Amino acid sequence: MHFLRHFERNEVKSRNPIKSVDKYNYYMKEDFVEELRWRGMLNNMTPGTEEQLKKEMTTAYLGIDPTADSLHIGHLCGIMMLRHFQAAGHKPLALLGGATGMIGDPSGKSAERNLLNDETLQHNQACIKKQLAKFLDFDSDAPNRAELVNNYDWMKDYTFLHFIRDIGKHITVNYMMAKDSVKKRFNGEGEGMSFTEFSYQLVQGYDFLYLFEHKNCKLQMGGSDQWGNITTGTELIRRKLGADKEAFALTCNLITKADGGKFGKTEKGNIWLDPEKTSPYAFYQFWMNCTDEDAARYIKIFTLLKKDEIDALIARHTAEPHLRELQRTLARELTLVVHSKEDLEMAEEATQILFGKGTAEALHKFDEATLLSIFDGVPQSNFSKDALGAGVGIVDFLVQTGVFPSKGEARKMVQGNGVSINKDKVTEQKTVGTDDLLNGKYILVQKGKKNYYLIVCA
Repeated sequence: MHFLRHFERNEVKSRNPIKSVDKYNYYMKEDFVEELRWRGMLNNMTPGTEEQLKKEMTTAYLGIDPTADSLHIGHLCGIMMLRHFQAAGHKPLALLGGATGMIGDPSGKSAERNLLNDETLQHNQACIKKQLAKFLDFDSDAPNRAELVNNYDWMKDYTFLHFIRDIGKHITVNYMMAKDSVKKRFNGEGEGMSFTEFSYQLVQGYDFLYLFEHKNCKLQMGGSDQWGNITTGTELIRRKLGADKEAFALTCNLITKADGGKFGKTEKGNIWLDPEKTSPYAFYQFWMNCTDEDAARYIKIFTLLKKDEIDALIARHTAEPHLRELQRTLARELTLVVHSKEDLEMAEEATQILFGKGTAEALHKFDEATLLSIFDGVPQSNFSKDALGAGVGIVDFLVQTGVFPSKGEARKMVQGNGVSINKDKVTEQKTVGTDDLLNGKYILVQKGKKNYYLIVCA
């Protein structure tokens, strides 16, 4: 089942195809809060939230701080909340923090964030919008189509004096100091807090007020670490507009790994949605490498598979865990929507290559980034590209590149059919030349079933 099945027009046939004239009849089939509950995504919500969502189509927003030009998988839980919200018949707003991104949110952090200039923020926002469009319907004529808003649009001309007069007077310093995100920084965690960061919750609160007044937005959603900032917004609306004005808050659980490690982080940093930052193969492998326990949780959070499908999948996985069906399904679903069908096929072929079942033909299709991603961590050595011009005998090549310590050992392995160049078995008559280069630069040597060597020819 694909994330976009309910929006797709031509390319992918879903298991339950919806005709174009009534494709949005899918909406209102989900009970949003109940959907979050069984998926393990719901953390907290203010009283009356569930009743409000059952009463009418409701507009909600979730903020995204555009401090990078790509989302990473840490954003996916919030994005999936917006996706389920829309699927339940409600209207999602994705707020890009063009203004708040210039400040930096102290929640969950112990140090001041670097401030970004306008040009960088504009670039980041354009990139993020393209990624969000893979999950949300921005373009239809449905009444609950998603919208992208930018708080810079309503903050850029708001003077400091007007802000503290119109907004600051409604929220006391005592109220702001009581928030956990502030108390932790004042109690010795990190380097303290600047006035800029201290004011962040007021600015975020004003976002909610502005959207409440101009977009009829009654709900703000976010991660559990945002609870303090979000409820400042509900309080600001109540104090400024009157106690009869109802605004609501809802948060999702922060995603963790079963071993307590940070979700989405590897030794090389974040797992990005941008293929230039994290290759589709590396993205696919992240999900393939999840533990069984994590995969059983993630399949609920990060896919649109229904409860009966997931329950059946978990049961099959429990019976035959060595097949890793949970991880494979998770990796397929996410790679397909974040990247493309072609990228998914390449990631699967790359996985086959690494585990000894791929073909030479498949190997030659990979671009340099994918090739290096597949064989990240395998031994590498350098060889002169010029020397390949005249051709080098296979035994000499294997010794000179350090794959074997001696010609005798290399010859014996070749004679035993135990050496491959670019996934093709070689004989003693093999001459290695420039025709063997992958991407004009690399040669892959395989010794036995599992020992790979990547030769860099420059």
